[in-house]
Amino acid sequence: MPVHDRIAADATEIAGWRRELHRRPEILYEVHDTAAFVAEKLRAFGCDEVATGIGRTGVVGVVHGRGGAGGRMIGLRADMDALPIEEETGVPHASQRPGAMHACGHDGHMAMLLGAARTLARTRQFDGSVAFVFQPAEEGGAGARTMIEDGLFERFAIEEVYGMHNIPGMPVGSFGIGDGAMMAATDEFSITLRGRGGHAAIPQQSRDPILAGATLVQALQQIVSRNADPLDSLVVSVTQFHAGFAHNVIPGEALVSGTVRSLRAETRALAERRLREIADGIGAIHGLTAEMAYMPNYPVTRNDTARARFCGDVAALVAGEAQVNRTVAPLMGGEDFSFMLEQRPGAFIFIGNGPSAGLHHPAYDFDDEAIVFGSSYWVEIAQRALSG
Repeated sequence: MPVHDRIAADATEIAGWRRELHRRPEILYEVHDTAAFVAEKLRAFGCDEVATGIGRTGVVGVVHGRGGAGGRMIGLRADMDALPIEEETGVPHASQRPGAMHACGHDGHMAMLLGAARTLARTRQFDGSVAFVFQPAEEGGAGARTMIEDGLFERFAIEEVYGMHNIPGMPVGSFGIGDGAMMAATDEFSITLRGRGGHAAIPQQSRDPILAGATLVQALQQIVSRNADPLDSLVVSVTQFHAGFAHNVIPGEALVSGTVRSLRAETRALAERRLREIADGIGAIHGLTAEMAYMPNYPVTRNDTARARFCGDVAALVAGEAQVNRTVAPLMGGEDFSFMLEQRPGAFIFIGNGPSAGLHHPAYDFDDEAIVFGSSYWVEIAQRALSG
């Protein structure tokens, strides 16, 4: 039976798993119920090994091919964690946990990979082994790095690794992939301006950090508009400004913080350097001090050239060449699958979620019609990457 037909026959059941996971979202590393659900399914499928507690709460299931253990092993990864968002979908399978929801489609990612795991455990039409990697804490917790530090690649001898993420606005049944950068490096900055507080009616006796902060917010925009190459990709966004506590008091301190997104190491370094220079300069102009903390977060998610081409070919096999964009533009969002791609060759692909609400939106929901395409893609990746 063709792969697509096998998955289609199971699609309603797989969608049921997805909706059950959607009802009980968990945050960051506290995905205990989710991990237990995944591990139970993998054992029921007949995986040759199911390991839990990797990277705190990660789960890995292993299926050996027709030759048994030995040979090459590839890793297929799905993220498990939800977001601290109050759901507004109104669907019957809406979150039953206040203040948490699967607003990024990780429930769909898990379901698609579980569907592929069951099919591959049944058929085993490949040589070598497949590791199904279910990762916690993608949403800001760097769970991929934690699993790597816990020996993921050494313990399971994974030689190549592949990831997937749904994209609202792309038609269901379509895929997008590119050679090189797929998602941005994500850094955070925090600038504390320390001046001298005082009475708002006597501003000349103060060193006003609010005025300096307002100037700083405006000045930081020149990093993208006047310092970076216009043909390069860079985002500098101020997302927080905290200062003051009363209408008649100039505070002594203000905090300005935000994020930097980039696709090249040189641009990333430029942004950090200019942030420091501008903060120090504005602090000096206003007679106060500027203290900056710069926190590198996720690196660039960068595809290996040969694996990106291979994944595009597999996607075309599943959906048809017309449904695959092989030169998709990178997104400036971040993805901690980047840590895995720094350690092993592989590729990250986008799959369409149709006209849904955007990622991280309280009205977002994963489109179950995408399941047959995503699960079929995973099965074909395994069978063709491990074809002997």
